[in-house]
Amino acid sequence: MPSETSLINNFLSGYGRFGVNLGLARIQRLLARLGNPQNQVPIVHIAGTNGKGSVCAYLASVLSAAGYRVGRYTSPHLLDWNERICIGQTPITNEALWEHLTTVAAAIEADRTEAEAEVETPTQFEVFTAAAWSYFAAQAVDIAVIEVGLGGRLDATNVCPDPLVTAVVSLSREHWQRLGPTLADIAREKAGILKPGRPVVIGPLPKSADTVVRQRATQLGCPLYEVAPAAIESGRWRSGLEGEFIDYESGLLGEHQRVNSGIAIAILQLLQRQGWTLPTTAIQQGMATTQWPGRLQWLTWQGQRLLIDGAHNPAAAQMLRRYVDQLPQPVTWLMGMLATKDHADVFQALLRSGDTLHLVPVSGHQSADTSELTQLAQAVCPDLTCYRHETLEQSLAAIGEADTTTKVLCGSLYLVGEFLAQHHVDTTG
Repeated sequence: MPSETSLINNFLSGYGRFGVNLGLARIQRLLARLGNPQNQVPIVHIAGTNGKGSVCAYLASVLSAAGYRVGRYTSPHLLDWNERICIGQTPITNEALWEHLTTVAAAIEADRTEAEAEVETPTQFEVFTAAAWSYFAAQAVDIAVIEVGLGGRLDATNVCPDPLVTAVVSLSREHWQRLGPTLADIAREKAGILKPGRPVVIGPLPKSADTVVRQRATQLGCPLYEVAPAAIESGRWRSGLEGEFIDYESGLLGEHQRVNSGIAIAILQLLQRQGWTLPTTAIQQGMATTQWPGRLQWLTWQGQRLLIDGAHNPAAAQMLRRYVDQLPQPVTWLMGMLATKDHADVFQALLRSGDTLHLVPVSGHQSADTSELTQLAQAVCPDLTCYRHETLEQSLAAIGEADTTTKVLCGSLYLVGEFLAQHHVDTTG
C-alpha cells in the first residue's frame, strides 16, 4: 500500500493540471460545502512580494509564546506539503492532512454530483487551502496567521470578511504576468485583502504602490499604520506604534528583518488593543526564537559553512547581497532559477567582479536554461567565472572544492528544498 506521503503527493498532483487560475468563486463554493470553516477562525492576513513569510513566522512564534493555539498557513514548502499548515511550530501530520484532503475531495465530488450545471474544478492551491481551513477549524485554534499565496484580491486565502488585522509587507515587480505590468497594478491586487474598517499595516512601499494602498484603505475606512525599519540601540532593535516602542532581538538574519519584525510588532500591538493578552516578555521571547528555514540560513555541510536563501526575485536578491557584503569576498554562488523570473535583475543584484557562479537546473520545475543564464550572467558581470552543471550533486561537489570562505546556494526556494531533501545537514550553522 502506498505511504500516506505518496497518497498526498499523488492526490495533489492530480489537481496540479488545473494550474494557477485566480478567482474566488471556486474556493467560496467549496468552503460553503465544508460549512465555511474559515469563518470559525480569527485571522491575521499577510500579503506582500517579500517578507510575508517572515512576518507570519514572527507572529506565530510570539502568539505561541503568549499561550495561544496558533494556526499558520504559508507557501511554498521546502520539503513537504505538511510545512504549509502548522499549529505553533508543529506541521500537520500525514494522517491529519490526508483526512482533511479526503474531506475536501468528498465535498468536491458531492458538489459535482448535485450541481445542475458543470462545476469548475478547484485548483491545487484552492484544494490545499480548503484543507487548511478545515484543519484549523477542527483543531479550534485561537487565531490563524494566513499568508497570501499569489496577489491578494483573487487569492484563495482572501475569503474572510472580517480579519483582525491585514498587512502589505512589501511590493516589487513579481508575478506581473498575472497581477499586471505596473507596480500600481500589483499593489491594487495586494490591497484586495483590505476589509472595511479593519486595520492595515504597511511597510515602506514604492510611491506608486503606496498611493494605491492608501487610497484603498481610505475607501474602506481602514485605519492605516505605516512601519519604518526598527531602530538599533545598544545591539537591540526597537519598534512599535507611536509611543508603544518595544526593545527586542530578532531570531532571523538580515537588515530587511528590521522592517519585517517591525510590521510584526505593530500587528501584535493592534491585537493587544483588540483585547489579546500579549505580555512584553512573550513578545520578546517569541521574536528572539523565531525560525524561518531556507531564508538567510546558515548550515554546516560537509564540514563547511553554507548560506542558503531563496532570493528568487530582484528585491530578495538585493536583501541577500546586503547581507553577503558583510562577509569575506569573493563569493562562490550556486544558483538555479525558474524560467519565469527576472534573471538579469537578480544577477545584477548579486554578482560582483571576482565571484564564481555555478549554475544548475531546478529539478522538477520549469527551470531556466543554464546555457542562457551563463551568457546573461557574463554579460551582467564580465569578470565572472561561470560553470554549468547537470545536477545539484555535481554543483555541490564543485563548490565543495572552491577555496572561497563565503559559499551561497540561492535563486529558488525549490532549489533550497531540493538541497535540504537530499542532505542531512546541521541547521545550527
